[in-house]
Amino acid sequence: MSDTDFEIFIVTAPGLEAALCAEVEARGFVNPRTVTGGVTVTGGWTEVWRANLELRGASRVLARIAAFRAFHLAQLDKRARKVSWGEILRPDVPVKIEASAAKNSRIYHGGAVAERIERAIREELGAPISDDAEIVVKARIDDDLCTISIDTSGEPLHKRGYKEAVNKAPMRETLAALFLRQCGFDGSEPVVDPMCGSGTFVIEAAEIAAGLNPGRARAFAFEKLATFDAATWQAMRNTNPPHVPAVTFHGSDRDAGAIEMSRANAGRAGVAEATDFQLHAISDLPAPEGPPGLVIVNPPYGQRIGDRKELTALYHALGQTLSARFSGWRVGVITNEVILAQATGLPFGKPLPPVLHGGIRVNLYLTGPLA
Repeated sequence: MSDTDFEIFIVTAPGLEAALCAEVEARGFVNPRTVTGGVTVTGGWTEVWRANLELRGASRVLARIAAFRAFHLAQLDKRARKVSWGEILRPDVPVKIEASAAKNSRIYHGGAVAERIERAIREELGAPISDDAEIVVKARIDDDLCTISIDTSGEPLHKRGYKEAVNKAPMRETLAALFLRQCGFDGSEPVVDPMCGSGTFVIEAAEIAAGLNPGRARAFAFEKLATFDAATWQAMRNTNPPHVPAVTFHGSDRDAGAIEMSRANAGRAGVAEATDFQLHAISDLPAPEGPPGLVIVNPPYGQRIGDRKELTALYHALGQTLSARFSGWRVGVITNEVILAQATGLPFGKPLPPVLHGGIRVNLYLTGPLA
């Protein structure tokens, strides 16, 4: 590690920290460590860019650029001015400040913290302060320690840049990627989503199999920092050309509009040839020809779309179809109530830790290969 290395905080949904850490380790980042809400690693700005470009399960990437003790506002003001703002921020790019303070600190007013940081940046660097700025500086005081981070992502990383059409209650791509990882998916086996909505699981699986970087089609906030090097970034984006997957990824839905949406999204993502979307009710769902793989499905929930009593019949039909036609396939079901998972009649193991999806606490239920 060089003297310019710093801590990078890679954010994910609580409950998925271990899955993200496994991805971070697989991608070769240094010193990965799970913490509440994400994973920390050590590196420089190229690692920040690579995390945004490559990590499928990351919600955003924060570069922790400074940390110092501050016991009162005058001390905070003085130490904030010593941060090397000019090495990181550009004086011509607006900045937004977000600040918070824990009750265990002597400085406990987030608004006062934000004012001091804003003043330091404005007076030491000359950069304008704006609530609409794409560059966000985050300050957090906890136990009198002020940590300053830059949000290097901008828009949340689940916005891959290809999905123009979404269905009701869509699964975020970042969550889908980590649920696939928790199911043991590595890109080498077929995937079926029998309630595919706008195609998120199917497209995500196809991209993994093709070796496509999730951030290939979008812009990032770090491109407007003083640390950005366009030539290095372009070279990074051009490494590891994608390949044609050896298997096909299948989605179906009883809604013709969902199938149309999914096909359009897969086309924009560049995986149309590796995906197949068909109009099917659950009871009509056929198993694809070829080797078994993974069935993953995010059915409606009782709190979300539909009534629980009606949903019990839907989950039961799903379980019957999979038991009858998908011998040798593993199944992953995401739902918010154990009674709905049990309605499938499938041999699930212990549910994985809960995750917030659309404000609802859900669990992933997994089987081994079906008999």
